[in-house]
Amino acid sequence: MAETRFRGFDETNAVEMFPGVVRRTLVSGDRQTLVRIDLDHDAQVPEHTHLHEQAGTVITGRILLRVGGESQELGEGASYLIPGDAPHFVQALAPTTLVEVFAPVREEFSSD
Repeated sequence: MAETRFRGFDETNAVEMFPGVVRRTLVSGDRQTLVRIDLDHDAQVPEHTHLHEQAGTVITGRILLRVGGESQELGEGASYLIPGDAPHFVQALAPTTLVEVFAPVREEFSSD
């Protein structure tokens, strides 16, 4: 069983994943990882895949999210689910903050 963890935002590390895309791992346990992602206007996360199921919500801003062949513009309060191994791409249509959860754990994010 995972131990209880408390972590302040000031204890997180900013990692620039791509130009204008900054990730902060908020907390990571035995089965999931919770991440905040800040994107500058027009910043992109290139199309990629990973085995992790990914669920998220747009806290502020707007994105274009393409999953497989389907594209959708999402604004504040919208949520999404990306199945594991599904190719996906993100472009920020405004300065944007996302909060995402990955399962299983994103090991490469958990040490941030």
